[in-house]
Amino acid sequence: MAVLTLSGLTRRAREAPVQEALPEHYVDASEDETAHKIATAKEILGRKLVILGHHYQRDEVIRWADYTGDSYKLARYGADRRDADFIVFCGVHFMAESADILAADHQRVILPNMTAGCSMADMADIHQVEECWAHLTRIVPERIIPITYMNSAANLKAFVGEHGGAVCTSSNARTVLDWAFQQGDKVLFFPDQHLGRNTGLRMGIPGEQMVVWDPWALCGGAPAHEYRDARILLWKGHCSVHGRFTVDQIRQARADFPGIRVVVHPECVQEVVDAADDFGSTERIVKLVQASEPGAQFAIGTEINLVNRLAHEHPGKRIICLDPVVCPCSTMYRIHPAYVRWVLDNLLDGRVKNEIVVADDIKRWARVALDRMLSLA
Repeated sequence: MAVLTLSGLTRRAREAPVQEALPEHYVDASEDETAHKIATAKEILGRKLVILGHHYQRDEVIRWADYTGDSYKLARYGADRRDADFIVFCGVHFMAESADILAADHQRVILPNMTAGCSMADMADIHQVEECWAHLTRIVPERIIPITYMNSAANLKAFVGEHGGAVCTSSNARTVLDWAFQQGDKVLFFPDQHLGRNTGLRMGIPGEQMVVWDPWALCGGAPAHEYRDARILLWKGHCSVHGRFTVDQIRQARADFPGIRVVVHPECVQEVVDAADDFGSTERIVKLVQASEPGAQFAIGTEINLVNRLAHEHPGKRIICLDPVVCPCSTMYRIHPAYVRWVLDNLLDGRVKNEIVVADDIKRWARVALDRMLSLA
């Protein structure tokens, strides 16, 4: 593994996952041919196969999903299908890892394209977190509870499990943080600073009691006394999609469509969440739209594939994306039907391609962190 040096600190560059090149006939195939092959493979594999599709996937992929939802919900669906030997997760790498953590021993988790990652999850790696933890526990006398967002690598979930912390989702972040403050005095929250900040503010924790840890700056970038005085220590990470939404976009939506309801994801910056009418996880956004009256209007601040799907499913309501320029998740978009067909064809031939396997020692502690979260439900 390569070693980089920045500001006197050693950083280990993460090895990028490698995706085997698809044979030309997969790339050149028509949409109809690809769809026919996927349908045929699904029929032959039957209950031995379950396909999971994240909300942010394109419709051409979602059409093949046996279950749709957010990352944790899908991981649970896969684990609950004990009759399925193969779990094809149409999402990104950390999601497939979570599915493997929760899956039974006989189940094999497959990611159709190994390069489908998450820029936010990549903003915190285990070496950076370990360096941060060593520094903070040296300068902060109180007990710190580490909390990682679901959008993180399996080894980070294992880290928080081993150090008395837990995983959270955007749906239950407040519940998990409430629990964390019952266990200790401070919380180290990673990798998304905005979810941590927005949640902390709704808990009544003032902004001045939250400080950012920059993993690329010497000693986190802030004076030691700021980390000692803060209650929530926020990792400097963010979602590139949700970072596109702005207060100006909210103003424009309200000017163009008087009475429109603005709903955004809590991964958006604080100013956007404060200016919106409501905020919530992808699951909550879906439920808000489903429960609304005919003729309702929504400007939604989240990934475009979900927004477009909601608009299609609710033709009697006005549903627009808050960002008019469009905001796809580029890494999620790497799951193409051709890759789905390729992994299914290989299963038919007795080969498992792109299997995601979490090491047993990591899986053990990551499961502890996930179980702590589940115990709070």
